[in-house]
Amino acid sequence: MRLLSTLGYLIVFIKAISESWIDVVRRSITGEIDPKIVEIESKINNPNGLVLLAWSITATPGTLVIDLNTKERKLKVAVISPRERDDIVPFEPYIKKMFD
Repeated sequence: MRLLSTLGYLIVFIKAISESWIDVVRRSITGEIDPKIVEIESKINNPNGLVLLAWSITATPGTLVIDLNTKERKLKVAVISPRERDDIVPFEPYIKKMFD
């Protein structure tokens, strides 16, 4: 089961990086940048899973985790434009299956 979750995570992660890269390039050219800080409460209980989630968000262009509270399972994320929670953490369900 963890192998399938890991493969799913990698596929969704690569897709998210590709889509975000294109979005950041487009926004850089058009100037449509409206930075925000978004607080996200994670469904992941394992601290290692939260660290992987934070790294995954930071590795995705246009987002940066600026704070991680593992006890409350909250992340503060800087984004270059307003986004929905699911757009920021599409890989969270796979990480949850890998670690919880």
